[in-house]
Amino acid sequence: MIAPSLETLLAAAVVGALALPLSARAEEPAPWVLSPDMGYGYTRDSKTFAYKMGTSNAKELFKGAKKVPKDTLFFLGANGQLYMRTGPFLEDDGSFKFGPDR
Repeated sequence: MIAPSLETLLAAAVVGALALPLSARAEEPAPWVLSPDMGYGYTRDSKTFAYKMGTSNAKELFKGAKKVPKDTLFFLGANGQLYMRTGPFLEDDGSFKFGPDR
Protein backbone atom coordinates (compact mmCIF):
# COMPACT_ATOMS: atom_id res chain seq x y z
CA MET A 1 0.00 0.00 0.00
CA ILE A 2 1.37 3.44 -0.87
CA ALA A 3 1.45 5.77 2.12
CA PRO A 4 -0.19 9.18 1.60
CA SER A 5 2.18 12.13 1.64
CA LEU A 6 2.27 14.52 4.57
CA GLU A 7 0.89 17.17 2.23
CA THR A 8 -2.15 14.98 1.56
CA LEU A 9 -2.62 14.31 5.25
CA LEU A 10 -2.55 17.98 6.15
CA ALA A 11 -4.86 18.80 3.29
CA ALA A 12 -7.38 16.40 4.77
CA ALA A 13 -7.20 18.25 8.05
CA VAL A 14 -8.05 21.44 6.19
CA VAL A 15 -11.08 19.79 4.65
CA GLY A 16 -12.27 18.96 8.15
CA ALA A 17 -11.80 22.56 9.24
CA LEU A 18 -13.64 23.82 6.17
CA ALA A 19 -16.58 21.57 7.01
CA LEU A 20 -17.30 23.64 10.13
CA PRO A 21 -20.47 25.73 10.06
CA LEU A 22 -19.98 29.25 8.71
CA SER A 23 -20.71 30.72 12.15
CA ALA A 24 -17.80 28.76 13.63
CA ARG A 25 -15.43 29.96 10.89
CA ALA A 26 -16.43 33.60 11.45
CA GLU A 27 -14.72 33.55 14.85
CA GLU A 28 -11.04 34.13 15.46
CA PRO A 29 -8.89 31.56 13.67
CA ALA A 30 -7.75 28.68 15.84
CA PRO A 31 -4.70 26.49 15.38
CA TRP A 32 -5.25 22.98 14.08
CA VAL A 33 -4.89 20.18 16.52
CA LEU A 34 -2.76 17.67 14.66
CA SER A 35 -1.35 14.67 16.45
CA PRO A 36 1.89 12.92 15.47
CA ASP A 37 0.23 9.52 15.89
CA MET A 38 -2.63 10.29 13.51
CA GLY A 39 -2.84 10.31 9.73
CA TYR A 40 -5.40 12.35 7.81
CA GLY A 41 -6.58 11.25 4.38
CA TYR A 42 -8.44 12.92 1.53
CA THR A 43 -9.67 10.31 -0.93
CA ARG A 44 -10.30 10.49 -4.65
CA ASP A 45 -14.02 10.56 -3.75
CA SER A 46 -13.49 13.81 -1.77
CA LYS A 47 -14.01 12.03 1.55
CA THR A 48 -11.86 12.70 4.59
CA PHE A 49 -10.65 10.21 7.17
CA ALA A 50 -8.47 10.16 10.26
CA TYR A 51 -6.33 7.10 10.97
CA LYS A 52 -4.49 6.01 14.11
CA MET A 53 -0.94 5.32 12.97
CA GLY A 54 1.70 2.92 14.23
CA THR A 55 5.46 3.31 14.33
CA SER A 56 6.66 -0.01 12.96
CA ASN A 57 6.48 1.21 9.34
CA ALA A 58 7.34 4.89 9.79
CA LYS A 59 10.15 4.69 7.23
CA GLU A 60 7.62 3.55 4.62
CA LEU A 61 5.35 6.48 5.48
CA PHE A 62 8.06 9.03 4.74
CA LYS A 63 8.94 7.55 1.34
CA GLY A 64 7.68 10.05 -1.22
CA ALA A 65 6.38 12.42 1.49
CA LYS A 66 7.07 16.14 1.15
CA LYS A 67 7.10 18.88 3.74
CA VAL A 68 4.30 21.40 3.38
CA PRO A 69 5.84 24.84 2.79
CA LYS A 70 5.22 27.54 5.36
CA ASP A 71 2.64 30.12 4.30
CA THR A 72 0.42 27.49 2.66
CA LEU A 73 -3.34 27.92 2.54
CA PHE A 74 -5.69 24.99 1.84
CA PHE A 75 -9.23 25.60 0.62
CA LEU A 76 -12.13 24.01 -1.21
CA GLY A 77 -13.17 25.50 -4.52
CA ALA A 78 -16.79 25.93 -5.58
CA ASN A 79 -16.38 22.69 -7.52
CA GLY A 80 -15.58 20.76 -4.30
CA GLN A 81 -11.93 20.28 -5.30
CA LEU A 82 -9.30 20.75 -2.59
CA TYR A 83 -6.68 23.38 -3.49
CA MET A 84 -3.55 24.72 -1.86
CA ARG A 85 -1.85 28.04 -2.42
CA THR A 86 1.60 28.94 -1.17
CA GLY A 87 2.43 32.49 -0.36
CA PRO A 88 1.18 35.07 2.11
CA PHE A 89 -2.50 34.88 3.02
CA LEU A 90 -2.46 37.44 5.84
CA GLU A 91 -2.38 41.21 5.52
CA ASP A 92 0.29 43.23 7.35
CA ASP A 93 -2.18 43.81 10.21
CA GLY A 94 -2.74 40.03 10.59
CA SER A 95 -6.20 39.97 9.00
CA PHE A 96 -7.08 37.29 6.46
CA LYS A 97 -6.33 38.56 2.94
CA PHE A 98 -9.22 36.65 1.35
CA GLY A 99 -11.92 37.27 3.98
CA PRO A 100 -15.60 37.90 3.25
CA ASP A 101 -15.25 41.68 3.57
CA ARG A 102 -12.57 41.88 0.86
